[in-house]
Amino acid sequence: MSAEPHPTLPPVRLHPDAELARDALVAPLFARAVRLARWAGPDTRVDVGGELVAAQLPEAAAALGLDATDAESAVYASQAWRVAVDTGLVDVTEPEEEPGEGADGVEGADAGEEASGTALPGEDLALVTSGAPGDVLDLWLAALDSVLADAAVPDLDDLVDALDAGGEIDFDQLDWNPRREADFLDGVLANLYLLTVSEGAAADRPVPLPVLAASMVMPDGMGEPTDAVLEQVSDAMMRLDDQFRQLEPIGLVEFRPVDEELLAEADDERIASGAAAGRDDADEDVSRYGMVRLTPLGLYGVRARMLEAGVEVPAVGDLADKGADVLLDAVSSYPESAAEAEIEAWLAGREVPEAVAELLDAARGDDEGAPLRRLRCQQALAPAGPEAEPAVRAVLDDPELGGLARVWLAERGVADVPAPDGAMVFWLTVDTIAAQLAADGETEELPLLMATLTAHHTGFFEQVWRVEHPATAYVLEAMGRLHPDKKAAKEARKAAFKARSRRP
Repeated sequence: MSAEPHPTLPPVRLHPDAELARDALVAPLFARAVRLARWAGPDTRVDVGGELVAAQLPEAAAALGLDATDAESAVYASQAWRVAVDTGLVDVTEPEEEPGEGADGVEGADAGEEASGTALPGEDLALVTSGAPGDVLDLWLAALDSVLADAAVPDLDDLVDALDAGGEIDFDQLDWNPRREADFLDGVLANLYLLTVSEGAAADRPVPLPVLAASMVMPDGMGEPTDAVLEQVSDAMMRLDDQFRQLEPIGLVEFRPVDEELLAEADDERIASGAAAGRDDADEDVSRYGMVRLTPLGLYGVRARMLEAGVEVPAVGDLADKGADVLLDAVSSYPESAAEAEIEAWLAGREVPEAVAELLDAARGDDEGAPLRRLRCQQALAPAGPEAEPAVRAVLDDPELGGLARVWLAERGVADVPAPDGAMVFWLTVDTIAAQLAADGETEELPLLMATLTAHHTGFFEQVWRVEHPATAYVLEAMGRLHPDKKAAKEARKAAFKARSRRP
């Protein structure tokens, strides 16, 4: 998979392997492939490439419980057989000679009979019933690779139109590059994955097909799309409509195709622009343009392919066996809800007193990322009960952690918490704002936090610029821009200048 890595992909919440394996086994196309693998036997005949000979397709369709006389059933049987072969559920021995030819390449005495190979159940078929969940998922991933390869091939009508006089495909006329098509589909799946796991995204909410198409076509920051771009979005959308129809039976996505009536009544510009931004227009049902959602199995599959391509795609629980230093560094770049989920998984297998002590130790530091580590540490300590108190009390005199410890104890109503001195109050204020800036940037809530933290301290800006914190000047400059009180903002700018002047 050749998707571009995203620098801050949040961790995905994967379902347990056993549940995913069950989903794989009931995916229609994979289930049909397993049934055909069990059906294969000494009388099964295949041609060059391991495909079932045409005469056996009705029998294969019947084995799947389909109407053996229906042409569409033969297509289903052929697809399922190809997946069975590609995954190793079936072992094929291809014909040694071209059909109707002898060993010397000329028509032989038995040329009336086409040469054929044989097929038998493969060794991997046993893994379906006796293997571990991971074995089943490996088979499903192989099936997914097979289906994705098929989905990247142009449809039959385009192939027929591109045949030259000699019956060969004219790839220049077809304008089809296999690598380019595979990369396009991988990019689409990577974008769908990102839209699914991003902060604020609802994993159970499908993505409008035009939004996905536009993510592949429209340049970042583009305003009103040009007619040429709209046409490209429309073309991409229709390609995806065809491809997701092929990908749904393997269990990768849940898909609602583009409304056939819409295609009949709308031109390319309306198809592309009517829902291009996923607008919830009361006069337009966006679902008519197609909707797609990765299934839990699909999330697992796309992540596996991205990992294989060298993309860093974390999952909740990846850090469960790592140290607290690794945990806090990693979750510092996660959205808040994702960080909470990862911390919860990390705490689940540890004794509280030891875990709290380890977290506090890892939160120390004067590097640029330290304030956000302390914020994540504070979040990690939030659900801890009385058993954490000894470890928290042990850092009351620590200049970097003493303020955090006092906040934790005060929130639990502990009566004998020593009051912090002024230096600790100012240091904690700078550290808190630095952490919020690092976590979320200049949010709408940050000015209120600044006002709250400074309101109870007379002469705050006359003293805070002296705080020995690496982020003092940076925080004061931000307060000079964002503080809701104009007088306080002016004082913050003066204090920032002083803080900059005193640092070497």
